[in-house]
Amino acid sequence: MFAFAGPAYLVSVGYMDPGNWATDLEGGARFGYQLLWVLVVSNIMAILLQTLSARLGIVGGRDLAQACREQYPRPVGYALWVLCEIAIAATDLAEVLGAAIGLKLLFGLPLLAGVVLMSADTLFILWFSRFGIRWVEGIILGLVTTIGVCFLVEMWLAKPAIGEMALGLIPRLNKESLYVAIGILGATVMPHNLYLHGALVQTRRIGVSREEKRSACRFNLVDSVIALNAALLVNAAILILSASTFFQRGIMVTEIEQAHELLTPLLGSTLASILFAVALLASGQSSTITGTMAGQIVMEGFLNFRMRPWLRRLITRLLAIIPATITVMISGEQGTYKLLILSQVVLSLQLPFAVIPLIHFTSDRKRMGEFVNPVWVKVVAWASAVLIVGLNLWLAATTFAEWLEAAGDWKWLVALLLAGFTAGIVGLLIFVTLNPWLPQSWRRGRPPVLVPAVPKISEVAYRTILVPLDHSERDREAVSHGASLARMHGAKVYLVHVEEGVTSQVYGPLSSTVEVQTGTQYFEEIAEGLRRQGLDVELIVRHSQHPREEIVSVARQIKPDLLVMGAHGHKWWKDIVLGATINAVRHDIAVPVLIVRDTQE
Repeated sequence: MFAFAGPAYLVSVGYMDPGNWATDLEGGARFGYQLLWVLVVSNIMAILLQTLSARLGIVGGRDLAQACREQYPRPVGYALWVLCEIAIAATDLAEVLGAAIGLKLLFGLPLLAGVVLMSADTLFILWFSRFGIRWVEGIILGLVTTIGVCFLVEMWLAKPAIGEMALGLIPRLNKESLYVAIGILGATVMPHNLYLHGALVQTRRIGVSREEKRSACRFNLVDSVIALNAALLVNAAILILSASTFFQRGIMVTEIEQAHELLTPLLGSTLASILFAVALLASGQSSTITGTMAGQIVMEGFLNFRMRPWLRRLITRLLAIIPATITVMISGEQGTYKLLILSQVVLSLQLPFAVIPLIHFTSDRKRMGEFVNPVWVKVVAWASAVLIVGLNLWLAATTFAEWLEAAGDWKWLVALLLAGFTAGIVGLLIFVTLNPWLPQSWRRGRPPVLVPAVPKISEVAYRTILVPLDHSERDREAVSHGASLARMHGAKVYLVHVEEGVTSQVYGPLSSTVEVQTGTQYFEEIAEGLRRQGLDVELIVRHSQHPREEIVSVARQIKPDLLVMGAHGHKWWKDIVLGATINAVRHDIAVPVLIVRDTQE
């Protein structure tokens, strides 16, 4: 159990992020305990969908993004990727705002400064990932525990009515509470978690036999039930706290900061407000880590493209920080709550494109074998999908209507843009839903290319070898390797040097300083020495301030079979000051490059 425990805890933090706080606080303050049952139903759906995601990773060996890339045509895959990236940026936006609000509540840090500070926090915390996934899971578990302990104390201070809480588990809705219920559901089931879970379970040693996979599925089910029920308790605690504190007194709460300010006078203890802010900060931090991990998994899965982890995380964070910063600067702190709601609407638009493919893939016997969804799971899963998709689309439609009403004179332009966007979204949704029954020619995916483990070995002959020289100690090793290969293959050696002094940059070949003359003599002696050893050698000297461009130009002219370059061995600031020619050259030519370094350095 402990060997498989962990992935669901990383996933669970997405179900208690600051976006959930906004909907839970509003639901409790407006309707008391009436919407507790919505949290329970949402959590049951989340457990089902996350379990399907884990089974796809365990049995199929693919996360949801990889499965989409293999199943759908390239344009559809790219569209799904773009939607998913927008959803991840929206999730990160809510987390940035939540953590920034937590910093403001705890330390009085201005909201704008907190937003900017959040640009670096995820890079620091995710630095621990170099020590392994267990470190990341440990950090997440610590943050989740912090949130849970804070709200246990909060509930003890609030002293909620147990009987009314029990009545809140009975399903009931009215016209006023329907909109908030949709918001709670939309904030609970997070699309990026469905991509994340299938990848995280593969960090365990699952095994290949049927029994091993069945055991892994069982333990991951237990892991998901425990972790997501813990998230349910946190969300329920927020709603109960809001109901017992604000609803009972007839206080409407529409902002997280407002809830924090009212807790101390209402509960009679400053500890309540402090714990609230600590939990909010922990929520933003923990959700940030899993959000950036999901971003990497989605990019690699859909595009089969890997970016440096720190760069990927920085891009994701910047996509969240830029709109947050603009909102704070233009609308002030009052605009952050509307931005939080907008982020949940964006998530609702992405959700169908994660849920429906997941059900299709786990119901495919070719992919899942004997682990395919049984009939009762299909019925429950599709019923959940219809409910989730219907309610979330309703939420999106309501929001679009509000935008149109607020557009004023630009209503026609907003209507035109929304109509085009809606048509594209609905068309994509129909294609994804009907994909298994479409003609094969319409649903050609991109299956993984399997390269033979032992390719057929063919003879490689070097007839022309190009050796760039730079009048340094590196020339010795480069010439030695180039000449040795030329002798073995009977190849011709081209020595090329680019003079990049000031006079060479200005006068080009007309430059005739003592330094240039000495350098030319130095290279001619090398060429002559190689000729005496029986090699065919030609020396080329160019004058330019751009050595890379000249080397590439010569390479394209003579079309060598091999390029031999000496490496200087420095990096970091020296690359910036002195230049890094090798990397620039090797990306511009389609020639094998042999990089050598002085063994005496």
